[in-house]
Amino acid sequence: MTPDWSAALLVMPRSGFLPEVFWAHDMDSGESTRVDRRTEPEVWESYACADVPVVTQWDDGDGGGPGGVPTSSASMPSVVFRMLGALDVRPGDRVLEIGTGTGWNAGLLAARLGARNVTSIEIDPQVADAARERLATAGLLGTVLTRDGALGDPAGAPFDRVIATAGVRKLPPAWVEQTREGGLIAAPWGTHYSNADAVVRLEVADGAATGKFVGPVEFMKLRTQRLPFPGHEAYVPDGVDSAEHTKAEVTEADLLGAGRFDAAAYVLGLRVPGCYQSVAAKLDGSRPVWFYGLTDRSWACVMLHDGHKADAWQAGPRRLWDEVSQALDWWREVGRPGIERFGLTVRPDGEQLAWLDDPEHAWPV
Repeated sequence: MTPDWSAALLVMPRSGFLPEVFWAHDMDSGESTRVDRRTEPEVWESYACADVPVVTQWDDGDGGGPGGVPTSSASMPSVVFRMLGALDVRPGDRVLEIGTGTGWNAGLLAARLGARNVTSIEIDPQVADAARERLATAGLLGTVLTRDGALGDPAGAPFDRVIATAGVRKLPPAWVEQTREGGLIAAPWGTHYSNADAVVRLEVADGAATGKFVGPVEFMKLRTQRLPFPGHEAYVPDGVDSAEHTKAEVTEADLLGAGRFDAAAYVLGLRVPGCYQSVAAKLDGSRPVWFYGLTDRSWACVMLHDGHKADAWQAGPRRLWDEVSQALDWWREVGRPGIERFGLTVRPDGEQLAWLDDPEHAWPV
């Protein structure tokens, strides 16, 4: 957190925006712990003040707890302030926020800029109502709209800043159109290759938006942009025996990276668009990694073996393993650059282009 947000945090602590029951999420194990303020007030308070994400809704409001899909949350405070830092707000700025959630982020912005300068959009009516109530209690209720955030708020445009608190796979053109010339957009952006996102900071000029990624994150995805995956059986109903088989010079570290936020998978997603990777559990020293084409039924599988060459199978119009292998070779040749050396350009027609170091050398994603 930079000093310019200290005063906002003092009057807008995260604890004031959390429900009586939430699930503290462990990023390493993937497990969520149910915490109830009514029975464990001290535990509740410790998690509310800790630098951990907390889940506040499962399965779009239809689930009661872990075991389903988390669909609304309060992000880690460190991530919240990293994104607010990227947004670089100035006194008098008007901000459009996509994804109200608990209302905490909108509250911080309102404390800094004034409630009348903050418009927030939430697609879930129950989540939006709860956020309005919390913001009103704090005396900083701005405009909270209940609608699809991908559409933005044309009636309130133009905005000086746009910030998204949900991961996107295609930056909605409305966000660019509704940002003034020279304004900034900060959003978690990624590809369907994995669940990983990276915060991108885009400057709007001449109807386009371009800028660099500032670091890895992982967000729940915009509801209208969730992964369109029909399931493994739709691709491989009869096993791998009839597919093309080769040996592959690839290791687990090459393909999966060294940790959750390693650049490897993110960069492969940039270089192999329209592809979804699924990593299975390791069994007896072998781990299958699957690749599925999202525009056809092409697929590939790499079976990684401890101490031995990998086996690779691929089938369909796209040779997905060849594409992934070539992307790995390219990444090695350019020195294995981290996420911060990559950038994104969104053209006026909505086309998205990724690039390394220089927007002049971009490719479609």
